Amino acid sequence: MNAKTVLPAVAMTAVSMVLTLAVVVMWLGTAMPWPVALVVGLGIDGGWLATLAYERRLAAQGDHSNAVTAVGWSFGLIATGVLIAHAFTAEGSAGAWLAVAWLPTAAKALWLVHGLWERTALTGEALDAIQGIQQEARDEAAVARARLRAEAATEETRLTAVTQAGARVAHVQAKTAETLSRAWSTLETARKGEGTGQALTSVTARVTPDVTPRWELPVWGPTEPVSAFALESAGALTDDALDALVDRIRHSETPALSYREMAARFRTAGHSASEVRLRAAWKRVA
Repeated sequence: MNAKTVLPAVAMTAVSMVLTLAVVVMWLGTAMPWPVALVVGLGIDGGWLATLAYERRLAAQGDHSNAVTAVGWSFGLIATGVLIAHAFTAEGSAGAWLAVAWLPTAAKALWLVHGLWERTALTGEALDAIQGIQQEARDEAAVARARLRAEAATEETRLTAVTQAGARVAHVQAKTAETLSRAWSTLETARKGEGTGQALTSVTARVTPDVTPRWELPVWGPTEPVSAFALESAGALTDDALDALVDRIRHSETPALSYREMAARFRTAGHSASEVRLRAAWKRVA
């Protein structure tokens, strides 16, 4: 894995050293003997190479020296400066020399990248462990997303079913209420009819004299539940006493009270009797 960063750095270093040596020999060879220019070029390249080798040694030991790094960058900048100066003094090819003047600095940058690679490199076992952890996390996230989607779909189905059932119940209740309303209206119309009282009088007068021909509609509305205590205490009044009490309340006004009025006054007076016994007493006295 180190070859991915070390090989480009080595290649760039070799090219920049050869280029620097050639430029120094060509540039200074016109002003001094070429062996002297060769020594100058080798000195620049040698200083750069020596500091680079020392930096690599410190890096292998897990150490670092800012002074050595500064000297190495100084040699790299000197080589770059030589190439730039030669480009400005060369005749007819200044652009070409400027195009390659960045090679020494680029070589130092590649060695810096290689050092960072080494400091952050991991073994194959560590990389496999990291990949396993990442894959496990992705699997758990996928399972969690699937579970949430399934729960959301189930909840949506449940709400739809409940809503439809509620709509059906409401429809049935509405139809029932409409039917009861029509029946109630029919009963009320018959009760208020002109011939209703006469018909009832003609039927009941010969059988039970003095019976009020008025008849009451059935109770339609909320009812009051009868407590267990009331049911248990229903025997507080005997049938004869209950009949006498019902008859007295019924004839307390003229004309005689209806069953509903009598029952209301019976309860208001504080008397206690079940609805079954009270209605039976009413039938006996009426």
